[in-house]
Amino acid sequence: KPLNLSCVLNLGDYGLTCQWEQGTDSHLPTSVVLKCAGSRAQAVTGCTPQSGHSRCTVPRRLLQLYRQMEIWVSATNALGTAESEHLHIDPMDVAKLDPPTLQSIQSIPFQTDCIALAWDVARGTEHMELQCELRYRAPEDPAWALVTGIIGRAGSAQHCGFLFGTRYRFQMRCRRSSASASASAYWSEWSPGRDYTTHEKAPTGKLDAGWGAQPAGAGGRLEVQLRWKPPRQREANGRVLGYRVTLSTRRRGRDPATVCNTTHTQCNFSVPAGTRRVYLSAYNAAGESAPTEVILLERKGQPPAGLRAVPGGERSLWVHWEAPLAPVVAYVLEWQRLTAEPGHCSGCWQMERDGAATTALIRDGIEPFQPYNISLYPLYEGTVGVPIHTTAYSQQKAPSHAPKLHLKRISKSEAELCWEPLPVEMQNGFITSYTIFWANSIADVASATVSPSLSSFVIQGLKPSTLYKVHIMASTAAGGTNGTSLTLVTTMLDDSEIQFLFLTLGLVFVLLMVLLICFQKNERMKEQLWPSVPDPANSSLGKWVPAAVPQEPLQVLAAREPGPAAISTVTVLEGEEGKQPGKEPPALPAALPALPRPYVRQEGPGEPVQYARVAGAGYRGQRLLPEPAPRFYENLRGRGDGGGAGDWGFPEEPPATFPLLQGLRIGGAEELHE
Repeated sequence: KPLNLSCVLNLGDYGLTCQWEQGTDSHLPTSVVLKCAGSRAQAVTGCTPQSGHSRCTVPRRLLQLYRQMEIWVSATNALGTAESEHLHIDPMDVAKLDPPTLQSIQSIPFQTDCIALAWDVARGTEHMELQCELRYRAPEDPAWALVTGIIGRAGSAQHCGFLFGTRYRFQMRCRRSSASASASAYWSEWSPGRDYTTHEKAPTGKLDAGWGAQPAGAGGRLEVQLRWKPPRQREANGRVLGYRVTLSTRRRGRDPATVCNTTHTQCNFSVPAGTRRVYLSAYNAAGESAPTEVILLERKGQPPAGLRAVPGGERSLWVHWEAPLAPVVAYVLEWQRLTAEPGHCSGCWQMERDGAATTALIRDGIEPFQPYNISLYPLYEGTVGVPIHTTAYSQQKAPSHAPKLHLKRISKSEAELCWEPLPVEMQNGFITSYTIFWANSIADVASATVSPSLSSFVIQGLKPSTLYKVHIMASTAAGGTNGTSLTLVTTMLDDSEIQFLFLTLGLVFVLLMVLLICFQKNERMKEQLWPSVPDPANSSLGKWVPAAVPQEPLQVLAAREPGPAAISTVTVLEGEEGKQPGKEPPALPAALPALPRPYVRQEGPGEPVQYARVAGAGYRGQRLLPEPAPRFYENLRGRGDGGGAGDWGFPEEPPATFPLLQGLRIGGAEELHE
């Protein structure tokens, strides 16, 4: 069975075009036709759709205009016939007319908020009774305003309630008025749009203004920062050309002194100290508004409490507060983006004239992921309250970046990290925490959560001489962002241990240096630890015994007091056997031949040689007998023939073992023989 049959009459050729939806496929060859019948005529086939289509047009010759007709769709296959619902319509009732044409739009001078419109109906519809509609809207309006009940044949109409100095777009459509009760009647398309701007009028209403004042230094002047909201379109009555600030109102036709005349919505000016009122007005091409009195009050009233802001949407904020105890006349609400320059948004404020209000919705200038500083000023009768502040985001997300970690100090078990706080423009929300992660080479991962107010952290419990990778994550309520990884290696020893080790080594080194210097410079210590004793056994004189010595007088030194003497030559002599001690030896010859100089160990120029006495086989540790004072041998006699050892005249029987160190060289070549 075909469904949803509908038809429309085209006034161009007066053909009736009908369309429908095909029923369920029967999987059999099916023929579809559109049938129509007049009030007194037999049913005829109006049209047959093309294969695969579900629409066709009934020609004008088969239609009866201004009379009821019956129209339906018939589908037939080998199993039978199915028909759609039957339509009973006057073809003219479903005629779709061409749209009218707007000719002129004018303001009515005496009724300043009304306009008059004139139009022409479509060709071929001049004889019809038409019902028309008018719609209009301003560019800032979200929807069209609709005016109904307009008689089309009149060709003109009036309508009121328009704003002054506002640009509107107008459109119009029509249909047959006799078909208004028919559900199947069609409106014409909307006419092409036509723009019109209503005439202007002087601005009305009061301006919302806020201010700040401070002394201007010397001269007794007061510096005032005044700002205000532009008037609403309904009160602007056209395009505002500028604003004027004066110190008084117009009196007796005299213009007051103007302190500021600007096209902006803020102005800075100075006034005499003690000024408590200024007057603000707006003007357009039609005139100037009544002045708005601005009272410069001191901020000393009671502040509100409990100010907070929550998201009202992606680009709006709901502000809540608690009303103060004193009655409030109005509230001034300000907001400023933290990342913007001061004064970036001169219109980012609004006045709540309901003193009992405790909530307000901020819509202007709010962007997601940006922090806003919000201030609330209560206005009392005769004074302004101290403001209260808060910060809010309309929407949050994870930070754009995480802080960069820096290593402050490290030991064998601890590492202190620090970082710079994230800039406000990169936070994208309130930072709720920082999380530090660290892991060694065997993937032992640990973490710690840090308050957002901190900028450093000490990792404890690390292993000595181990490599770690560390990174930080910054988090907001909407998510977190990881930073780059920092690689660090713990030390083998702590700083205190390293300092103790170096101190110990330093002390040992200093001690060694002191000992070395003492050993090098202190002669007494050198003599005590390693005395310089010559070995007489290595003397060449000790191994040489002359066969015969010519007689020569011996020059004997006078007796001298015992004392330290410098010894430079050592001569070892052995007594002959058979000589008896105590007997005088024969006299020496007058001149002895020069003896060969024995081997002498020289320690160095000017350096004294240790006196040594050798008796028997040893020289160290032996007990020395007291030495008798030296005496002269008077019986020394020498022979001139240079005989052997017996010719010297020594005692005939000296002790068998009496090797004796007998020679001394004092200063020069003198020698003493005993």
